[in-house]
Amino acid sequence: MNKENNLEEKIISLEKGALDKWFKGDTSGYLDIWSKNQFSYFDGAVEHRVDTYNDIKEMVLKNVEGKLFADTYNFESPRVQAVADMAVLTYQLYAKTSLIDMQYNCIEVYQLEADEWKVIHSTWSFIRPMDMDFNQAKGIV
Repeated sequence: MNKENNLEEKIISLEKGALDKWFKGDTSGYLDIWSKNQFSYFDGAVEHRVDTYNDIKEMVLKNVEGKLFADTYNFESPRVQAVADMAVLTYQLYAKTSLIDMQYNCIEVYQLEADEWKVIHSTWSFIRPMDMDFNQAKGIV
């Protein structure tokens, strides 16, 4: 097994470990992998970017801790792209939870901090058909 495969397995394992806890109402998996040094977060359900670990921690503890449960989830099409001390994990997540039916495109940007991989940016966008009608697009003059 080569170094790239080991890194891919490591990153996916970190993410799935956090998700396993998340869907049991326990946010500690994500709180453990999110960077305390630098962090940002976008979510389709949140109006503005969250810019710090403390802000995201407060948000998830208030809104999700002990409230979000799912018996199963589908973690589909994971892909890890990496260079030096950074890795980007993209995947699609599907779950019927106690709060919402989740259908997300997920982007997790990992960075090596000391000897640990930490998420420095996270984006969760809803998977849905586009509202825009491209049949009405104007031609280039």
